[in-house]
Amino acid sequence: MAPEHRSFAPRPTRRRLLTAGAATVGAALVAATPATAAEKTRPTVIHLPNGFRPEGITIGAGPYAYLGSLGDGSLYRADLRTGAGGIISAGPGTPSVGLKLDRRGRLFVAGRGEGARVVDARTGKILASYRLTTATPSFANDVFLTPHTAWFTDSFQPALYALPLGRHGRLPDADEVVTLTLSGDWSQVPGEVVNANGITATPDGSALLVVQSGVGGLHRVDPRTGVTGLVDLGDAAPLTNGDGLLLTGRTLYVVQNRQNAIDVFKLTADGRSGAFQRRITDPLFDVPTTAAAHQGRLYLPNARFTTTPTPETTYDVISVPA
Repeated sequence: MAPEHRSFAPRPTRRRLLTAGAATVGAALVAATPATAAEKTRPTVIHLPNGFRPEGITIGAGPYAYLGSLGDGSLYRADLRTGAGGIISAGPGTPSVGLKLDRRGRLFVAGRGEGARVVDARTGKILASYRLTTATPSFANDVFLTPHTAWFTDSFQPALYALPLGRHGRLPDADEVVTLTLSGDWSQVPGEVVNANGITATPDGSALLVVQSGVGGLHRVDPRTGVTGLVDLGDAAPLTNGDGLLLTGRTLYVVQNRQNAIDVFKLTADGRSGAFQRRITDPLFDVPTTAAAHQGRLYLPNARFTTTPTPETTYDVISVPA
């Protein structure tokens, strides 16, 4: 039987989300750490298996990046020091899109129309699977973790889904998935158009930030009510093709895939407004989708959406200074 889904005034309180804000500050400090001589020799291009079709990327405390395949859903681990890597979990035959690694070594993976799953990053074992919604069409696209909740976006439905985490990170049962309907300034484009995509928290942890790709807007979402407000980004161009979001301190990186660019903003603490700082581009970008930070650098997978995928199509991860 499909799990019952209910309207959501989510358990995560402002205080709990503030913990997530503190975590992003820590990430900012890690990103700002000066590189050692050894780190300067790390590869700026990491080659992935032919035909892999990457989309999401996440990096933990160690020098390893984890990526998911849009092809068969396999999960790949790459050593940032050498570029070497391998498959750690064979895919279920369906896409793996966004993913995040928690401090317990678990990968939370958005599985497009298949919902979500949690995988042990050490053994590759699937620890739990979730059907996030019975609505169709559905596209679980990206995921963001707080100490008490795993949040998932749905690009085809005006909703976020939350997996409430119990004591010591206990994973919820299948019927504990909760749905947060988006309202306020949110205007869903109907059909199979990419709406909600990348997700993160505001700098102070009081709310969530979600980019609406097709419209190009950045929304601040109340995690209790689902009411959204457009973030005032001044004269910045619309975030068309906005994909992955990465927050370090008050700096927000917005990956714009088909523009082959990352737009960087300085946000207010509550995330209600921000100012454009600069644009990061690189001639090696080939439709990058998401970004993760490590030791002062950003790592982005080239999804190559403008290239017809074949088993022999080459894919890689590009590293640029943050």
